[in-house]
Amino acid sequence: MKIHEYQAKRLLAKHGLSVPTGHVCTTVDEAVKAYESLPTSLCVVKAQIHAGGRGKGGGVKLVRNAAEAREAAENILGMNLKTHQTGPEGQLVRTIWVEAGSDIAKEYYIGIAIDRELCTPVMMASSEGGMEIEQVAAESPEKILKAPFSPSEGLGRREAERLAKGIGIPLDLLGQATDYLVGLAKVFCELDCSLAEINPLVSTTDGQVLALDAKINFDPNALFRHPEVEALRDLNEEDPAEVQASKFDLSYITLDGTIGCMVNGAGLAMSTMDVIQLYGSEPANFLDVGGGATRDKVSEAFKIILADHKVAGVLVNIFGGIMRCDVIANGVVEAVKQVQLSVPLVVRLEGTNVKQGRDILEGSGLPIITASDLDDAAKKICQAVKTAAGDNS
Repeated sequence: MKIHEYQAKRLLAKHGLSVPTGHVCTTVDEAVKAYESLPTSLCVVKAQIHAGGRGKGGGVKLVRNAAEAREAAENILGMNLKTHQTGPEGQLVRTIWVEAGSDIAKEYYIGIAIDRELCTPVMMASSEGGMEIEQVAAESPEKILKAPFSPSEGLGRREAERLAKGIGIPLDLLGQATDYLVGLAKVFCELDCSLAEINPLVSTTDGQVLALDAKINFDPNALFRHPEVEALRDLNEEDPAEVQASKFDLSYITLDGTIGCMVNGAGLAMSTMDVIQLYGSEPANFLDVGGGATRDKVSEAFKIILADHKVAGVLVNIFGGIMRCDVIANGVVEAVKQVQLSVPLVVRLEGTNVKQGRDILEGSGLPIITASDLDDAAKKICQAVKTAAGDNS
């Protein structure tokens, strides 16, 4: 789960980590009042969307008086901000953050992510603040220092100080910077984060260490432990189909292809998408209905797939272990009856109650194409879509 920059900064401040003073605004008048209340004449007006690259897209403006603050707010609020992370469709800006300017001496990068090989969090630090860490890794990997640490014990002060020294933090700010790295690691572990990134972390000419920008993501599987974090979720920033799917405990991600997929199990879903590509088509989604889906859950999954206007065909691939094939079949039949199916549908069932499931599909009287295995299913759906489009090659 992602949150906005201003929400991340509030969490940092709550845990004793320094951030610039700022105010969240949803109207132009609020932005002007926010500017007038801040202690510096130089301020920053920043679009709040769940994407990086906001400055390059025109979503971050420096302002020096109330008139400039008004103009910046008028330009940013309501804009469809396009960055390298939003894609060409962009993202509507509904909220802005008006923040006091800082007299920056030097910019740094610090961040924490999970190292899948080490199976532990890793603190990363670099002297190249303000740059995308991927670019630094590609061009100057020696400038990224790392320190794995235990989630139960946190980042030790000795390791934190080593990182701070290694990225060139001045000696007079070494204590502050060490505290900051230790504190960020504590936030990461206590709140079950999947990513915590401050870029840039800055030292100021008046001797402060501040987070000028902050990005924090959370493990969705741990949100039940953190209702205060879950309350920060902004549904406006998420794909409506993915939001709808989450209400039914469906793992769903929209993709760019034309073959809708409904599968049980993440590994089988990935294999299904690979085989679809093998036969010359592209998946329109990743959808895992899980091992204990009910008929209603399957029916809802089917509706979500068909709501995507790009979908030209649907492949249902179920291996029934815990999941029963007759439950899947009933869910598919019910969904097809409720929606006006106008695209080819291929269903491959195998496992528990497979004969009952196949009998339900064949006896439904609906235009459902059955398949014997995954290879057969992928071949049939790709060909059916081509035929429906008038391509008989």
